Amino acid sequence: MSLSGDPAVAGVLAAPRLWPARVTIDLDAIAHNVGVLREHVGGAALMAVVKADAYGHGLVPSARAALAGGACSLGVAQASEAVALRRAGVTDPVLTWLVAPGMDLAPLVEQDIEVAASTPWTLQALAEAARATGTVAVTQLKVDTGLGRNGASALPLPSRDQGTDWNDLVALAVRLSAEGVLRVKGIFSHFAYADAPGHPTVRAQQATFAEAVALAERAGLEPEVRHLSNSAATLTSPEATWDMVRPGLSVYGLSPVPDVGSAADFGLRPAMRVSADVAVVKRLPAGQGVSYGHTYAVDHESTFVDVPLGYADGVPRHASNAGPVQVAGARRRVSGRVCMDQFVVDVGDDPVVVGDEVVLFGSGEDSEPTAQEWADAAGTISYEIVTRFGPRVPRHYVGTLAGELA
Repeated sequence: MSLSGDPAVAGVLAAPRLWPARVTIDLDAIAHNVGVLREHVGGAALMAVVKADAYGHGLVPSARAALAGGACSLGVAQASEAVALRRAGVTDPVLTWLVAPGMDLAPLVEQDIEVAASTPWTLQALAEAARATGTVAVTQLKVDTGLGRNGASALPLPSRDQGTDWNDLVALAVRLSAEGVLRVKGIFSHFAYADAPGHPTVRAQQATFAEAVALAERAGLEPEVRHLSNSAATLTSPEATWDMVRPGLSVYGLSPVPDVGSAADFGLRPAMRVSADVAVVKRLPAGQGVSYGHTYAVDHESTFVDVPLGYADGVPRHASNAGPVQVAGARRRVSGRVCMDQFVVDVGDDPVVVGDEVVLFGSGEDSEPTAQEWADAAGTISYEIVTRFGPRVPRHYVGTLAGELA
């Protein structure tokens, strides 16, 4: 095991007093956002997606906050995330949707973790695990309605397919259900263009999904939940709600459709705030370049500060000379290239001192930059900005739920 993999060492590496930066998570904001999203879908259920360490917000505390806000279940990509939730004492329904051949599914079946199936081999592996453990395996069938990623295809396939036809998956699920080793709890799919509500594929995928569900039900399956809507569809396509929605990004207070509406427009509260303490303040002469490659220089004397966060922590290097920051209450931007562990900011003649706070992004209140602004600066999406910040930077949980859930 590597040194950083040792829990004791990892704890020291992320100790707040030994790290001059922090990711602050407002758990009340997460609970609030779930409540707002539930209002968008009326009586439909809500699965909070907490994959990728809850989009960088912390798996277990965020999951508990989402459940406190009214989520009825949780969704993760990797099986290890589902097991981690169970080990933390989370007993609510959990769905995981990425498995590969050779994985031991028995622990998932034993812990009542729902495993999505896109292929017949997944159903066969679940059935084997159920027989071995004497437990009924619970699954949700994934149908590809046009994304062209995972999921059994509901659309015509080339002749040389590899058993990824929706009809075949349904037929096998019916047989295994009749044997008593499998329970099909749900059927779901995923949009390709939900962030563009008017795109023709949105309506086409809804129609394909309806046909796929109807085929499964005619074959004898009785799914409890049918879901298609991610964050974008939850907020902009109410006709796609079905029995349940499956938001991810919006649970954390970010807009999945910034061209349609901001987080504030949808009543969402960003839950993550990234900040650091100024480590060095120095006056540099006119013409002095800063950081690697000297891609930034000024023609007059100016004050520069060194901020101890870099691309190894999650600050995108693509935001060099562009990333917005707030230094001692004033808006500035990254000056020069983002380095592995630090970056520099030109603060002009502002009276900044060592220890002053630098806010990379937060709620947007009081002129704080937002994750969306960083996404624009880096030419990416806000999803990537918040998930980039790894465990090296300590998490600090706040809000009335923090003491109970974190």
